Amino acid sequence: MNRPTSNFVQIAGREIHWMDWGERDAPVVVAWHGLARTGRDMDELAAHFVACGYRVICPDTLGRGLSQWSPAPDDEYQLSFYARLAAGLCDALQLARVHWVGTSMGGAIGMVCASGLAEPSMKPRIASLVLNDTAPQIAASAVERIRAYAGQPPAFDTVMELEAFFRTVYKPYGWLSDAQWRRLTETSARRLPDGRVTPHYDPAMVRQFSAHPEDYAIWQHYDAIEAPVLLLRGAESDLVLRETVEAMHRRGPGAKGRFEAFEVPGCGHAPALNVPEQLERVSGFVQANS
Repeated sequence: MNRPTSNFVQIAGREIHWMDWGERDAPVVVAWHGLARTGRDMDELAAHFVACGYRVICPDTLGRGLSQWSPAPDDEYQLSFYARLAAGLCDALQLARVHWVGTSMGGAIGMVCASGLAEPSMKPRIASLVLNDTAPQIAASAVERIRAYAGQPPAFDTVMELEAFFRTVYKPYGWLSDAQWRRLTETSARRLPDGRVTPHYDPAMVRQFSAHPEDYAIWQHYDAIEAPVLLLRGAESDLVLRETVEAMHRRGPGAKGRFEAFEVPGCGHAPALNVPEQLERVSGFVQANS
């Protein structure tokens, strides 16, 4: 297996980082991370898909990981701009057809792309869409919980203290090995000028929720999706309510018989996509729609 490469590209005047896994001529999976995370969360998923014969693109969203922070946070930290960046990345890499796997915010970006309402060029590109614990309507109480920890990221004297924080706040991810917790920490940490460590994202990215309070109310996008959709819902998720899943069965891809949902036991928001049951469920869906 080729070793993954780290890459940068200018899109819409912003520098975006992504990890590129697998053979360049293989069918493509775009794996997009959650709100306050980075593309390195997708390492296990990417390695699994490479073993299945796919190429995997794992971007860092604007303001996260190694991607540039936005100089215009109220304008650019929103789903429509993220979809613009996704379209630009597909253009830059000449990706005509992709399977999209998105965790939380990454899934919302996928829905906006797959609808074609914001970026018409993306609708025919998306062959299938996997939503990892996200939906066209999310619970307000969960959004407030996420804003509380993401909007004011703590700083610690040591990386081990930061890891302890991540183990607490991301406990709903389910089981991770000690090595996976360590990698999650090391790949999403940055030093402050005073030497302390803090999560590797721009705290201003949570202004998405104040500048664009309805940004995650995206039923109009879901209803316009033609691609088949798989939803993984953490059985203990406070973000995706069961009544929302029922509505997804009745609307959009669900009304066309192109929606299926699976509850992941032992997880809340959101499953880490790092264990065989989850990985095989996702890859099986993608392979069935390749």
